[in-house]
Amino acid sequence: MSTIEELWSQSAAEIARSLRDGKTTALALTEHAIARHDALGEKLHAYLTWRPEMALEAAEAADAVFSAGMDRGLLQGLPISIKDLYGIQDYPTYAGSANRLASKWEQEGPVVQDIKSQLAVITGKTHTVEFAAGGIGDNVHWGAPWNPWDKNNHRGPGGSSSGAGVSLWEGSALVAFGSDTMGSVRIPASMTGVVGLKMTYGRWSEQGIVPLRSVQDTPGPLTRSVVDAAFVFAALDAVHRRDPQKILSQFDSTELSGMKFGVADPCFWEGCALNIAEIVQDSISKLESAGAKVIDAPSPETAELLSVVMTGGLPNNELIVFLDAEVPNWQEQVDPALRGRLEKGSAQTAIEFIQREKWLAGLRQRAPKNFESV
Repeated sequence: MSTIEELWSQSAAEIARSLRDGKTTALALTEHAIARHDALGEKLHAYLTWRPEMALEAAEAADAVFSAGMDRGLLQGLPISIKDLYGIQDYPTYAGSANRLASKWEQEGPVVQDIKSQLAVITGKTHTVEFAAGGIGDNVHWGAPWNPWDKNNHRGPGGSSSGAGVSLWEGSALVAFGSDTMGSVRIPASMTGVVGLKMTYGRWSEQGIVPLRSVQDTPGPLTRSVVDAAFVFAALDAVHRRDPQKILSQFDSTELSGMKFGVADPCFWEGCALNIAEIVQDSISKLESAGAKVIDAPSPETAELLSVVMTGGLPNNELIVFLDAEVPNWQEQVDPALRGRLEKGSAQTAIEFIQREKWLAGLRQRAPKNFESV
C-alpha cells in the first residue's frame, strides 16, 4: 500500500494535520482522487460532472496558501464532491433532469461559498434523483450510480443524493455534500454504509440549492465516519467555525454516562431485515456498556406521518410550482413515474392542501414532547 493510500484511510482531521505538517499536499490528494476515479468512475458512475483540471488548479491554490503560512479553514486542500442540486460557478446544474437549468441555479449559496472560502478542492458534481424527488437513487435520464457493496449486481445506492456516498467509496472525495428533505442524505448514507448528517432545519442555509420542499430542505455532508462528520460540522457551522477545535475537543472528552438515548418508535422496525436489527441492537448494547441510559422513545406522530408518506399521501405541490416557473414543458421531460406523482398533486384542491398543511403543523407541534426525556 502506498503512502498516499495509507493517508487516505485516516480521518479527515488526521489528513488535515498532515497537510499542515507538510507530510502531504493538496495536489497529491487530488491526484490520488483523480486516479481512483479513472479506475472506478466508469462503473460506479458517481458523478454527473467531473472536472479534474479545475480540481488540480484548486489543489495548487490550496498548497500555495499553505506554503505562504496561511490557513483558510479545516477543509483547506481536502477533495470534496457536491450534489448536482448546488449551484457552483463554472458547473452546469441539471438537478438530475434531462436539461441544464437556467444560469441563476449555478450561483453559489452560502454553503458552497464557505467550502470554497476554505480552499477545499471540489472534485465534481454527483448524481441526484431527478429534482431530488425519490429515495432509491434511480434516474431515467442519467442512470443510477452503482452501489459499491455489490461488485456483480447493479444495486441502488439510495437517494436522492445518489452519487454522494458512492464518491466516498470510489475514493474520489473525502467528504460528499448532499441535501436532505425527507431522507436524501440519510438514505444513501445508510445504503452505502457511510455517515449522513441531517442538519436542523434553518441552521445551514439552503440558498443556492434547487428546492424540493423549502420548509424541510437542508444541506448536509456524507462522510466516511462519525468523526469526519463532526469535523465537517465544526468546519462549517456558523457557531463553531471560528474556533472549531473547541467543539472537537468537547466531542473527544464527552462521557456517555448520564446521557439518555431513545430507541426510535416501533414503526421504524416494521419489516426491518433481521440482520440489520441485530446490528443496531448490538450498537445500542455498546452504548449501554459505555454508561449511557437507553429508553424507548415512542412517537405516535411519527408513525402517523410515516404511514401517509409510504402510501404516497404527500404530493409535492411546491415542486410543481418550481417546474412551472423554471422548466418549460416539464410534463414532457420528467421521468414518467415522477410525472404521475406530480399530476396527482396537481389534482389536489386548495382545501385539501390547507388541511394537509394544518395536519403537518399539528404533528410538528406535538412531536417534540415525545423527546423531552432523551
